[in-house]
This record gives sequence, structure tokens and C-alpha cells, in this order.
Amino acid sequence: MNKKKDEKSIAKNRRAFHEYEILETWEAGIELTGCEVRSLRENNCQLTDCFVLIRGGEVWLNNVHIPPYSNGTYNNPDPDRKRKLLMHKKQIRYLHAKVAEKGLALVPLKMYFNDKGLVKVEVALARGKKLHDKRASMKERDTKREIDRALKERLR
Repeated sequence: MNKKKDEKSIAKNRRAFHEYEILETWEAGIELTGCEVRSLRENNCQLTDCFVLIRGGEVWLNNVHIPPYSNGTYNNPDPDRKRKLLMHKKQIRYLHAKVAEKGLALVPLKMYFNDKGLVKVEVALARGKKLHDKRASMKERDTKREIDRALKERLR
């Protein structure tokens, strides 16, 4: 998907980039209550151990922790409840077929406000990395840092 200039990031799942090889990404809406949106505007969200499941033709986001709104009342929703993701039926069928066939996983990568002020979740179709793949990606990242440092020193 194209990166939007006016998106305000709420939370990123950095662990997903380490644990999975990202194949495709999609943008999905999320069904929230008013207090949850206010809490997200205070930048309160945790995506570390969350995952996406497809059940009954619907996409569900599990284990996302959105703490209660600081100025909320006694009827704040449960911070760890399942939340429905809003996607087109055609996309849901495609993702369900991919996950069922090839042993791929659906992983949320980040949560953000789009240019209209709506909360969106970037969902990725991913394949789990093996230990040697993780080592290789860490080695690539380290060599890239060294090259960037060398170029920075040279340009001074």
C-alpha cells in the first residue's frame, strides 16, 4: 500500500519484523468505542503479542491492549477484548485461503490515524522466520548500519 503523508502513528509491532517475513500488507479499519479512541489519541496502545484470526467470515484482532481512558467513567470497555477488523469480503476470502493453504499468518504491523482521523490497522500476510533467517537479517542490518556510518564519516 502507499504511504500516506498525514498518518499519525499510534503503535508499531517491531517484533513482527523480527519474527516474520512480510509478504503482503493491507489496511483495515477497526471497530472501537469512543473511550478507546480517546485513549489512542493519548498514544496508549500495545501491539507486542497481538495476532489476527479469521472466524466466521470476520477478521478479529486479539491481545491488543488499549488501556482505559484516563478521564473515562466506570463503563470503560475491557482493555484486552477482541476487536473486529473491517475489511472487504473479497479481501477476507483471499486472506483466509492464503492462511489455510500455505501455513501463513496474519500479523498486525502498526496502528495509526489516517488523514481523516480514523483509526486504521496495517495487517500483513507473513511467514515465520527460522533461526538462521533471523541471524541473516540481523547481519544485513548490522552491515547496513556500518555502511551508513562510513558514508556519514566520509561526507563530513
